[in-house]
This record gives sequence, structure tokens and C-alpha cells, in this order.
Amino acid sequence: MYKDIEITDIESELKKWEGTTLKKSVELHPERNDCFKTDSDIEIKEVFTPLDIKDMDYLQDINFPGEYPFTRGVQPTMYRSKYWTMRQYAGFGTAEETNKRFKFLLQNGQTGLSVAFDLPTQIGYDSDNPISEGEVGRAGVVIDSLQDMEILFDGIPLDKVSTSMTINAPAVILLAMYIALAEKQNIPINRLSGTIQNDILKEYIARGTFIFPPKPSMRLVMDIFEYCTKHMPSWNTISISGYHIREAGATAVQEIAFTLANGIAYVEAAKQAGLEVDNFAPRLSFFFNAHNNFFEEIAKFRAARRMWAKIMKHRFGATNEKSMKLRFHTQTAGSTLTAQQPANNIIRVTLQALAAVLGGTQSLHTNSNDEALALPSQESAMIALRTQQIIAYESGVADTVDPLAGSYYIEYLTNQIENKAQEYIDKIDMLGGAVNAIEKGFMQKEIQRSAYNYQKEIENKERLVVGVNEFIIDEEPPKGLSKFDPKVEKCQKEKLLKLKKNRDNEKVKRLLNNIKEAAKTEENIIPPIIESVKSYATLGEICDVLRQVFGEYKSSIIY
Repeated sequence: MYKDIEITDIESELKKWEGTTLKKSVELHPERNDCFKTDSDIEIKEVFTPLDIKDMDYLQDINFPGEYPFTRGVQPTMYRSKYWTMRQYAGFGTAEETNKRFKFLLQNGQTGLSVAFDLPTQIGYDSDNPISEGEVGRAGVVIDSLQDMEILFDGIPLDKVSTSMTINAPAVILLAMYIALAEKQNIPINRLSGTIQNDILKEYIARGTFIFPPKPSMRLVMDIFEYCTKHMPSWNTISISGYHIREAGATAVQEIAFTLANGIAYVEAAKQAGLEVDNFAPRLSFFFNAHNNFFEEIAKFRAARRMWAKIMKHRFGATNEKSMKLRFHTQTAGSTLTAQQPANNIIRVTLQALAAVLGGTQSLHTNSNDEALALPSQESAMIALRTQQIIAYESGVADTVDPLAGSYYIEYLTNQIENKAQEYIDKIDMLGGAVNAIEKGFMQKEIQRSAYNYQKEIENKERLVVGVNEFIIDEEPPKGLSKFDPKVEKCQKEKLLKLKKNRDNEKVKRLLNNIKEAAKTEENIIPPIIESVKSYATLGEICDVLRQVFGEYKSSIIY
């Protein structure tokens, strides 16, 4: 990007500056630390210059927005044409209560729905299962059957909203329910838009809401790829998630390295299943965390886009540019929220959301300030949504594309993150790919080490967290928090009992057996599941059938 003579001149002037101006300043005012580093251990110098990006080629490494390698964004105009989709992740107890929250958010300017499910739903148990005791509706909405899905989206036409569902192990079942609901609304399923998370590999790495062993789980992922490629062209078949990897303690570099390694595993599995890359890859999407280190996070998003473009083009031979475009949803970092001085979380979320926007996200969820204490109150959810709207409509940051491109520091960080992440991917390849690396505990160990170091820094006050280990005050107990109603579980069990009593149980039994037989073959399992949910077979019943065929996964303890 620079002529050799310019580089020589800058090198000379930099040495002069370091030996005079900088040296005198540091002698008078010593720097705060001996060494400044990002959360990913990337060195931060006093100043960055063209010397730090002298080997870059603008057209090859950065280029224009909407052009390979998409460093500057996947669309030529980005937010000048359309703002990112503003989602608020929501799920509260019953489908009835969550439906009210959805309508409240839509009325206040939210442009997409994002469904949070309770723990029993995520791991494939009905509300009347003893294992579900005490967890029904507590961490999200409970969905036992199509009946609950009908209530959840009552009055919300599915062809008018984009819906994201954070569900993984039983993703095929929730997708089947959504398809069945669309048919009941007389909406052709090819008009549905949204995302099913469907990322099972990160569950084994970081989150833990798995049901089946890796191989049959990957088969279910591939069934969704195949079905949606044929029937739902506007549906994102997977949201390959770095978010939970980061929440478990990974660094920014580890987040994108492990996420892209998982992405590689899904593409390889799809190819082995006979799918053509350019047929399914355009509907792959990603889900990232927006953490505290502002500039590192912006650079992380840019590096991830460039890396994925190269992976798809050179590793998998994709020729369709849509296959090379890394499109992603972002959520601000729940792990950074503090129970102490919770109002401070509004500032944290604002900075994290701004980093996501400057990094070129397609969709964004902003956490509520009270989430370290309870599920979001209606007031805190409104503030979180307004945070996005103020960034969009008042700050001016969305008026030009990738405004920090060309910053010596941002481009340096982008390069460093890419290089360090690629080193991880190379190691994972040497271990035989993401699935083998997971089974050997490689990624889990790396995350555990980073999480331990992060916590140790906080406890040693090497990393300051405002209100937690510094700037502490005496506080009154927080007010206005959402409270979980224990009646939710009792009411849901009664509703489920009534459903099972009134449906055609002989038909349900026959359709469940069809699923069991399909699971034993290589046929796509989604059509028989759709027929089953239409007859109000429950999520737990379907998962139990699949457990009989696939077995259950028990994770090993990794130190």
C-alpha cells in the first residue's frame, strides 16, 4: 500500500520520535502498564503507523464493501440502504406471556423475533417429565407441542416477520412445528424467513444442551440443510455460533477460530452427504459475541469475514459469491454484565452494540441491564432496544460503510486476529477436524485456560471491572426485577395433560413409529416429524423415539 521510499522515511521518523518526543514524555509521565495487550494477547503499541500494514494490498486484503474478501462488509451499501435487524431475545414462562412480549417489542420498533426456550425444551423433555421439575419456563418459553407454538405466534403472521430460534439438539422438531404453523396460517413455507441455530458442535464445546452423540446429531443438521435448501430458500439453516464459546471464556481469537472450524466441519459433512456447496452455503449464517475490548471486537468481525471468504473459495471451491459471504447475528456479552451497579450495564451494552455495528453485523440483540439478576423486565428490554435505535438513528455511524477501514490500528488488529485464528484452525486440522478435536477435548481445554486466566486477572485486580473489584459502593437491593411465577409449571402440566387426553393417540403412536423407522435409515427425517407434530405429538415424545435409535451423549470430564 506504500512505496518503499515512503516506508523508509516513516521508519526513520518513527525511530526519531521514539528517541525524543516519546522518551521525554514517558520519563515525565510513566505509562500505566509495562505491556498493553488485547484480551487475545495481541500487543498494543503506543502508536500505529503505515509500517504496521505495509505488506497489505488494498484490493486483495480489504477491497470495497460487497467485494471479495468482504473485509469491509457483505453488502455494497450496508446500513445506508437498510439498518441491521433489531432483535430482542425473548422467552418468558408460558407461550401466552412470551406472545405478549413479542407484540410489545414489535410495536416499539423491533424488526425481528428471537425466541429463547426453557431448558427442558432445549434438551428434549416435556414439562411433565420429572427431569423438568423446577425448570419449566424458567430460562425461556416452554414449548411442548404445536399447540404452544400456535399460542406463541398468535396474531403474528409468519410471512411478515423474521424469526430466529435458539435451539440446537431438537432443532428439527422446533423447525417442523414452525413449518406446521405456517401451513395452518396458509403461508407457503418458501416465504418463511429466519434462522434456526442448529449448531450442535458448540454444544459439546461450550454450552452443554446436547442430547444425541455427535454423528447422529450431525445427521440431523444435514437433514435441515437438505430440506431447507429444497423448500425454504430464505431460511438460514444454521447459525454457527461463537457466542456461547465466548461466554464460556474464550478469547476473541478463539471465538472466531473455533467457530470457523465448526463451520468447516458442517460444510465437509454436507458435501459428504451429497449436497453441492453453492446450493447450501449461501444460507449458512453465524452468531458472534460483542465483548468489551472495543477495537478488538470490530477487528474480529472484519477478520472473520475475510477468513470465511478465503475458506469457502480456496478450501471448498465455492464459485457463488453468496457462499463466501459471512453473514452474522451479534449479541452483546452476557458474561460481562454485573449484578453490582446494574445500571452500568447500559454503558457496557452500548459500547458492545456500537462495536457490532462498526464491525458490520446483519442482526443485533442488546442485553438488558438487569440480566445478571433476573430475566429482563419490560422497562430494561425497552432501554436495550432503544440503545440500538439511538445508534442507528442518532449517532451517524451507519451513514458510511466500514468507517474505521484504513485505520492503522484496526487493520493491524484485523491481520493479527486472522493470523492467530488461522494457527488454531491449522492445529484443529492436524487433529482431524473439529469433531475429532472436540472428542479429544482440545477446544474445551483452550477455553478453560483462557477463562481461568481472565478470572485470575479480575481477582488479582490486573483487570478492573467497574463496581466489582474497583469503584465499589454500598447499594440498595435492586427494584423492579422480573419474578418467576411458580404457577407456570403447574399450568403447563395441566395444559399438556389435556392435550394428550384430547388428541388422537393411536394416530400419534403410528406417526411416532414412522419417525423411529426413518431414523434407522438415511432418509430425511423432517417430513415424518412434520406429520407427527401436526397431530400434536410432543417434543419429548419425539426426542424419546430418537433417543431409542441414536442413544444419548454423555460428556467426559476434561481437565
